Amino acid sequence: MPVERVRRRIPEATVARLPIYLRILGERASEEVECISSEGLAELAGVNAAKVRKDLSYLGSYGTRGVGYEVAFLVYQIRRELGLTHDWPVVIVGAGNLGQALAGYNGFGERGFPVAGIVDIEPAKVGSVIGGVRVRHIDDLPQIVQSRRVSIGVVATPPTSAQDAAERLVRAGVTSILNFAPVVLAVPRGISVRKVDLAVELQILSYYEQRRVGVGLQAVGSNDSTRGASA
Repeated sequence: MPVERVRRRIPEATVARLPIYLRILGERASEEVECISSEGLAELAGVNAAKVRKDLSYLGSYGTRGVGYEVAFLVYQIRRELGLTHDWPVVIVGAGNLGQALAGYNGFGERGFPVAGIVDIEPAKVGSVIGGVRVRHIDDLPQIVQSRRVSIGVVATPPTSAQDAAERLVRAGVTSILNFAPVVLAVPRGISVRKVDLAVELQILSYYEQRRVGVGLQAVGSNDSTRGASA
C-alpha cells in the first residue's frame, strides 16, 4: 500500500509570515513578474533570505538556483496552506463604530472572508444595514452560524461584553475568534483566538519613535561635543 506523506507542522512564526509573503507576491503578480528570488522576497518582507527559504521549505517549495521562485505557483502554495482556496464566512459581534468599520471593509470579502452576519444586543442597531448586511439580534447568532456554516467569529464589542460575546460564539459552534477587545478571553481548549490590540501596537511604535528621537539627540550631542573640542 502506498504510504501517505505526513505533512510537517508549520511553526506559528512561519504561519504569521506567510500572509506577508502572499501580499508581496500578489503585488508582483499584478506587475506581471514571473519569478522572485529569496533575497528579493526577504527585502520586501523585512526578513533575511535564509528565513524566507526556511519558511517556504515547509510548503515543499525550494526554488531554482539562479532563477528563484515562480510567483504564480508560490501564490498557489501559500493560499493552499493557509486554507484560502475557498471562502471562510465570518460573523461580527458588535455593531458599534469598530464593528461597522469592519463590516464595511470590502477587503475581507475580496480575500475570502465574506461577512455572513453582524449581531448586536441593542434594539436601536438591530435592523440597520452595514456593508450590505442587516444587523440581527445576538440571539440569532446560532442560526447565522449554522445556516451560513460560519467557523470564524469577530469580537468587536466593548471590553465588558467581550467574554460574553466569545462564549456565545463558542456555544453557536464557532471554533476561531478574532478579538479586538483589549481583554484576554477565556475559551475552551481547541478554540483558536487571535488578539488585535491597537493600543499595544501603538505602544510598540512609540518605543521605536523614542529610540529614533534618542539616536537623533545623541548624534546632535556628539556633534556639539566635537565642535567644542575643536574650539
